[in-house]
Amino acid sequence: MIYYTIAVFALSAVMGLIVALSIFNKKPETPKPVVYAHGILSAAGLLMLLLYMLDHPDNYPKVSLILFVVAALGGFYLFFNDMKKKPGPLGMVLIHAVIAVSAFVMLLVFALM
Repeated sequence: MIYYTIAVFALSAVMGLIVALSIFNKKPETPKPVVYAHGILSAAGLLMLLLYMLDHPDNYPKVSLILFVVAALGGFYLFFNDMKKKPGPLGMVLIHAVIAVSAFVMLLVFALM
């Protein structure tokens, strides 16, 4: 199950990169289907990680889970700004991305150890 979770988060990361590039390139609007797909995939990955935690309470990627929750909170902020037609701010996009990538790397380390 952990490998499926990694795959879902990897797909979400690709979608997030597409959204971030549209914001950094100052496009007038973010691609909404990609924004929604990124959010849905991220939520699915987080749910899968929580289910993994429930199945393996003694051995689960705690740091990764915490970082993904923090990234999700930042993602909600960015999503609501985007819905108000004010994508960004750029600093928050970077912080969100760095935290999410860190969580993903920690998940990979956990799975490969």
